[in-house]
Amino acid sequence: MGDIIAAGAVAIRIAQMTGWVSFTLMIIYSNLGEVEDGMRTLTPRTRLPDVAGAPDLKVVSGEIVFDKVGFAYGRDVGGVRDIDLTIAAGEKLGIVGASGAGKSTLVSLLMRLYKGENGHIRIDGQDLEQITQASLRRQIGMVTQETAMFNRSARENILYGRPDATEAELIDAARAAEAHEFILALEDHKGGTGYEANLGERGVKLSGGQRQRIALARAMLKNAPILVLDEATSALDSEVEASIQSALHRVMKGKTVLAIAHRLSTLTEMDRIIVMADGRIAEIGSHEELLAKNGLYAMFWNRQSGGFIRTEDAAE
Repeated sequence: MGDIIAAGAVAIRIAQMTGWVSFTLMIIYSNLGEVEDGMRTLTPRTRLPDVAGAPDLKVVSGEIVFDKVGFAYGRDVGGVRDIDLTIAAGEKLGIVGASGAGKSTLVSLLMRLYKGENGHIRIDGQDLEQITQASLRRQIGMVTQETAMFNRSARENILYGRPDATEAELIDAARAAEAHEFILALEDHKGGTGYEANLGERGVKLSGGQRQRIALARAMLKNAPILVLDEATSALDSEVEASIQSALHRVMKGKTVLAIAHRLSTLTEMDRIIVMADGRIAEIGSHEELLAKNGLYAMFWNRQSGGFIRTEDAAE
């Protein structure tokens, strides 16, 4: 009889443990996406190793020099070739060109997402291959059309640009990016509201325009000396875009800026604009100078301002 009671007690204990394990596994699996996303954020894969003993990048003024830079994705496929370009400290440079012309590749090389096959890129005289990549990316704020959103709260997504920012700085950045009002209206399934609301994996709970405004707030909060805008306002409606453009102009003051845009009207106030074709710089000058040349830029401009836009001929 004692053996039967003991066996029953063991069976009950095993059943309890099985239930606990099942419950724990359910919790783990339900949060697996969040954990994976967080680990990807904290420990991104490094494509290129730093050289041994590499120092951190020190940005004094923000001058960027591309010295005979070349890169191809395959055997003479895509990429950029023989890029000679000096971007003065504090200069605002627009970048346009047809799809595959090399615009995004140029920016990726600046970020050291790829290693150039030829030439050198320098910031304030420091070769990017000789400094740490972490320090390079700390000095560059970036907003792209494919905004990286994390399975975290709105607050954490914005603070990713500068984790030590104050509450006032966080809200000021959100207001400047026209994000504060819609953030206050957010609510997640766990009851989190406003800045504490979870945005879902890759920001799935937000519209494209809302994601870009979060990214703009992040870049504004980071306040890096170099700013890269890759279709930064492409998902915004015209009214919000006009408001954010004025905020961007304030943020760009005193920074070195590279801006890729499809709508050429957003680049007219840039100091210079480069037109890329087949991986090379085909034209360079101010908006007025390029229109006067009556070349590729003038062709793109006339098509857009005339209401007829061919995406294969305009910037991405």
